[in-house]
Amino acid sequence: MTAIRLAIVGLGKIARDRHVAAISGTDGIELTAVVDPNATMDGIAHFATLDDMLAADHPVDAVALCTPPQARQALATAALKAGKHVLLEKPPGASVSELTPLIATARQAGRALFAAWHSRFAPAVEPARAFLAERTIKSVVVEWKEDVTVWHPGQAWIWQPGGFGVFDPGINALSIMTRILPRPFFLTEAELCFPRNRATPIAANLGFSDDRGLPIRAEFDWRQTGPQTWHIQIETDAGCLALASGGRRLIHNDRTLVDEPKAEYPAIYRRFIELIANGVSDVDLSPLLHVADAFMLGRRRDVEPFKD
Repeated sequence: MTAIRLAIVGLGKIARDRHVAAISGTDGIELTAVVDPNATMDGIAHFATLDDMLAADHPVDAVALCTPPQARQALATAALKAGKHVLLEKPPGASVSELTPLIATARQAGRALFAAWHSRFAPAVEPARAFLAERTIKSVVVEWKEDVTVWHPGQAWIWQPGGFGVFDPGINALSIMTRILPRPFFLTEAELCFPRNRATPIAANLGFSDDRGLPIRAEFDWRQTGPQTWHIQIETDAGCLALASGGRRLIHNDRTLVDEPKAEYPAIYRRFIELIANGVSDVDLSPLLHVADAFMLGRRRDVEPFKD
């Protein structure tokens, strides 16, 4: 099988930290171009814009869009119409409504469109899903707290409309929850904490439920210092199940069931290769819908200004 020739669009922190290594270590796909106005890679063809690459007819089969979400709809549309398969880094777009036309465009073009929720590929996620499918769930508590200055240093786009604020990491928790919980759930209340000098929240307290009244609480916070917290605790009729370290570890009643290094991005690219081979798309909007609901239902609370 000939390797899929891939271009990364947006060679920022996530592309350099995660995508480049995953591509180089995955059979069946190779990096052949970088699209970024300011960044290059030695030995890889470079273009300042996607339009420049498409106009040059550079041999590329697929693109991975690693730009801020505000730019992805136009880029994905152009790539699909040019006959390229498209991988969308999370979150897949700046709004929910822009993605339905993209799905239709991919279908019309006969190309794969993949919304890559990377946290779903953490090693504890599928074992947790299998465990919970056979249990009665009593409650869910999520703590997703990290230091924005470590993970997004100097990145102004996250504080602008469409940048998601604390929901940029929080949506990772939502992507796991929507995968492992056996029934759909919905938002019932939200408090969003906005720094007085920013347009997106730095923290959020969320309440969810389902059609059986399951209590689900989630706390997202970007002001954590010291050890970072990415933890989901689920009380069941068989005791406590916990996903720790962002899904790297799975613990049942103090017994560790899974403790493996995270290899999310190689798994993402294996999935992308599979979708391309089968000519299908994979675009689950449920994590993004919960974020949209939080902005729609959330009560705003102003907090101290954020200084990067």
